[in-house]
Formats: sequence, structure tokens, C-alpha cells
Amino acid sequence: METPQALRGPIARPGYLFSGVLGVIAAGLLGLGFSWTGGVLLLLAGLNLAFFRNPERVVPDGDHRLVSPADGRVLEVARTGAGALAADEVVGPGYRIAIFLSVLDVHVNWIPISGKVRALRRRGSGFLAAFRPEASNRNLQSRLDLESASGLRIAVVQITGLIARRIVCYANEGDKLERGMRYGLICYGSRVELLLPRGCEPSVAVGDRVRGGETVVAEVIS
Repeated sequence: METPQALRGPIARPGYLFSGVLGVIAAGLLGLGFSWTGGVLLLLAGLNLAFFRNPERVVPDGDHRLVSPADGRVLEVARTGAGALAADEVVGPGYRIAIFLSVLDVHVNWIPISGKVRALRRRGSGFLAAFRPEASNRNLQSRLDLESASGLRIAVVQITGLIARRIVCYANEGDKLERGMRYGLICYGSRVELLLPRGCEPSVAVGDRVRGGETVVAEVIS
């Protein structure tokens, strides 16, 4: 799979529609002399475009190094398969890394490791604030299960938030995706989780800031 057309260029394509509508309305109001209202709408159109910014990233060398699937702040690095966190049915026991994306962060999502899409699934219906732990299970989400050439299985989960209401995933089952490529986005504030099996060691801690497609968040050690 190549990078989707919608995720090429400095602005992700979904951002143009809403900004374009706001821009046209703003121009009409400004032309009618409603300078304050028109100016506010013009500002909102610009802010919306900024939200959908799509920066280039330099993917670090090393196929054994998993890159962050999103920009944001690390909320959680927790072991699964022990204590309160049950092991994932596909990935098995390992780690869960949760990243919170504020409305100021880039919301394009990246592939952590090269592999084939084994499954795509959606679940949940809530829209809790994405930084709340309950959002992991209750919020609307889209999960991508990947298997590398070596047989390593991981999952990337896009999760909506209080403001975020739309998840975009351009990947399909059977697609072969390359590490560091863009594959989707979440609209307006959200959470992204990375589920890792045993044999992967996290290289980030709670509170760290990460950059999608660029920051190494874990390494395959066995």
C-alpha cells in the first residue's frame, strides 16, 4: 500500500472541506460589512487547516525499532497479562503504550513497524475525554492488527475523545504497510494505543512527548 492521496501534501485532505466552507461564509460576511463575525470565521478556517497539518517526518533506521503511531504525550506504559490489565487475545501478554493527542497536536497517524494487516475492527460507542483510563475500553475506536515478516504481532488502536468524533483509517485487511508511513487520522483531540507482545521493550515513559513516525517508542529485543 502506498501513502493514501488524502495524506499527501502539507494539509491532510479532510481538512480542506470544513475550512473551505468556513472561508466562503467568512468572505460573504466580510463583503456584507460584518467584519467581526467574518473575521472570527476566517480565523476558525485557518485554525482548522492547522489542525490537519501533515508534516514530513524522518523515520529512524532500524526495522527492530518501533516508531510512535502519533504525536502527543505518553499517558501510560503498562504491562498486560498481569494485574488489572488482561492480555490481548491476538497480541498476547506484553505492554500497552497509550498516547494522548490534544487539539494542538498533529492528528495524522503512522505505522509503527512494517507488516501485513491481519484484521481491522471497530468497537465502542462512548466519547469520554481521551485522557481518562476508561476511554480505552468505552470510546469509539478502530483497531489495526499488524503482523511483521518475522511473525511479530502488534496492534494500533485509534480512539476518539470528548471532541473527536471521527476516525479515518485508509488501510484495509491484507495491505502491506511500511514502517513510518501515514495510514489515517483522528479528527479533534484523541488517544492512540499501541499493544505490544513479549519480546518488545518500551523505550518511553509516562509524560514523554513523542512525534509520530519519528520517536522510537519500543524495540524488538527477541
